[in-house]
Amino acid sequence: MLDSEKVRELVKEAQAGSEEAKSALIAENSPLIKSIIKRFQGKGLEYDDLYQLGCLGFVKAIKNFNPDFNVKFSTYVVPMVIGEIKRYMRDDGAIKVSRAIKTLNLKINKFVDSYYMEKKEKPSVAEIAKHFSVDEGDVVMAMDSARMPVSLYAPFEEGESDSLLVIDRVDSEHNDDSLLDKITIRQMLRDLSKRDRTIILMRYFYDKTQSEIASMLKISQVQVSRLENRILDGLKKKLS
Repeated sequence: MLDSEKVRELVKEAQAGSEEAKSALIAENSPLIKSIIKRFQGKGLEYDDLYQLGCLGFVKAIKNFNPDFNVKFSTYVVPMVIGEIKRYMRDDGAIKVSRAIKTLNLKINKFVDSYYMEKKEKPSVAEIAKHFSVDEGDVVMAMDSARMPVSLYAPFEEGESDSLLVIDRVDSEHNDDSLLDKITIRQMLRDLSKRDRTIILMRYFYDKTQSEIASMLKISQVQVSRLENRILDGLKKKLS
């Protein structure tokens, strides 16, 4: 096992064009890549294809890694590999929006139009969820089911921060197996309250601004900002 300092040295060499350093990093992290792709077995892709996609995501992680992110390289690798596989599956048509979500989206659109015509304002996520007796997170997912998912390593909106999304703002000293279980967004969202989960979903998965979220939740933009910071601090503590 290579220590963190040696890994960073190899990353720098690989970024400078060293194929030997790149191969050494792939060999060192092969068990991590394999543990990630196990989650996607049985979804229409052969194991070898999954591993190639995992390695492609890993190479992208090498290219984009920056020590200023203040995370371990292995921490940064996980969402990059997962994102590469999911992006391929999405573009190749392997991941599709369920009929139930599409149906709910159509119903929500009709309800929003009717609500607006009557009250001259859009309903909040909570009001929509109450009307259809569903979770607020399901409302957000349904409303944005036709939108293209954003990358977990995409930057924040221009002018707000030079930081990356949730994954790159969380530091961890866990081993790779534990990290893989905790770094997955679904697991990180599991223990959040409905409101907190809705804010994270809208903010980092559906590309909503703080102002848009404030409008949907019927709270101020300042409140959204404070809640967002509190949620992220909580996620970082869980991974520390």
